[in-house]
Amino acid sequence: MSKLLSSIEEAVQAAGLKDGMTISFHHHLRNGDYVLNMVMEVIAKLNKRDITVNASSVFDVHEPLIDHIKEGVVTGLEVNYMGAKVGKAISQGIMEKPVIFRSHGGRAGDMENGSSHIDLAFIAAPCADPMGNCSGKYGPSACGSLGYAFSDAIHADKVIVITDYLVDYPLKDSSISEGYVDYVVCVDQIGNAEKIVSGTTKITKDPVGLRIAYLASQVVKHSGYLQDGFSFQTGAGGTSLAVASYVEDMMLKEGIKGSFCMGGITGYLVSMAEKGCFETLLDVQCFDLDAVKSIRENPKHQEISASRYASPSAKSCAVDSLDVVILGATQVDTDFNVNVHTDSNGYIMGGSGGHSDTAAGSKLSIVVAPLVRARLPLVVDEVICKSTPGSTIDVVVTQRGIAVNPEKQELKERLKSAGLPIVEIEKLKEMAEKITGIPKSVTGGSQVVAQVLYRDGSVLDTIKVQTEGIGKRSL
Repeated sequence: MSKLLSSIEEAVQAAGLKDGMTISFHHHLRNGDYVLNMVMEVIAKLNKRDITVNASSVFDVHEPLIDHIKEGVVTGLEVNYMGAKVGKAISQGIMEKPVIFRSHGGRAGDMENGSSHIDLAFIAAPCADPMGNCSGKYGPSACGSLGYAFSDAIHADKVIVITDYLVDYPLKDSSISEGYVDYVVCVDQIGNAEKIVSGTTKITKDPVGLRIAYLASQVVKHSGYLQDGFSFQTGAGGTSLAVASYVEDMMLKEGIKGSFCMGGITGYLVSMAEKGCFETLLDVQCFDLDAVKSIRENPKHQEISASRYASPSAKSCAVDSLDVVILGATQVDTDFNVNVHTDSNGYIMGGSGGHSDTAAGSKLSIVVAPLVRARLPLVVDEVICKSTPGSTIDVVVTQRGIAVNPEKQELKERLKSAGLPIVEIEKLKEMAEKITGIPKSVTGGSQVVAQVLYRDGSVLDTIKVQTEGIGKRSL
């Protein structure tokens, strides 16, 4: 048999795509992905309608989705993250059916428990053989780990691998094996790997960011978790990487040997592992090309699936063994609930990703953010969208002080005894409002444009329609 077909169109027809079906994509090429747009162009050409797109994340590069929605080609979106361009259009009510937001672990879990069904999965594979064995580690579009695509390959009814680097059978080092794959298509280019870079991937030089990072590192130091066997996750933003830098200095100075760091892996975390800070890297996605090189060459740099990373339906997952995670926030409220889905005016520009997964699984979840951003306070009475429940957030660190969840009294006393500037979260709100004034509350329309599901599948919150003039804040 031959799985190799001549075009995406031929593969879509062979797989039997019909109106009303659900198709899926993964986001490892991030803002450099070409596959989603190429596939949707073919589907529109074939005059298919009422398609639901389940994409682990949608970025600004996927802006053509807006026209497909307006034309009725796409009537449903299920994502873990959504960039601001598509997010603003959704926030303005262009789609009748609400977007479904999941976490990274929740997406994998819902496929496993059957509540999320995929008819047709499209896997952007930087390297593949004619039978569908594929990897993200090799080829001109190498993106590293394909961790988020594993669930799609395993659970979809039909799987199409799209590659721009076809090698002879058998591919020596495959991530997804041929037994899950129905068809293979080779195209000129699946994406631009240089655009997988997330955030700044450089340590901040901003004094405010450095102050926040230093305080967060001191929380880690005095929490009791910074010892041999320590496990750690942080993001790719400048402040988060600065936290990692301070933690690295402490680990090297004190000879602490950590067990693993994980999540989206950056070159900085690769460097920490190479210096002996961590025994292994658990990688569900690579955030830069240094990480791509590492996962290709270092056997201690492990590719893991989204299920192993964070699925609540799995028998176990890595977040449940995580000591400390560093997280960001658009807003935090006085009950420690965190918003990472919308901006402060209510427009969609993000998503949980692994935020709620790691907050729930880790022993210590730390939110780092400036007290004021764009003349708006970080801490509010009630977040516009509850992305991560306050019950799973332990500490909020700003440049003006550190708030500890009241449920963590032992931790609070430990940090106080270390001389850290501990304040009540209400005090942080008061300090911010002295700078910004008290902003008007954001009120949307009656239409629900998105449902935010918690990692267990329950509805955590909804996001309402925004129109010009609604949700603007005046001081």
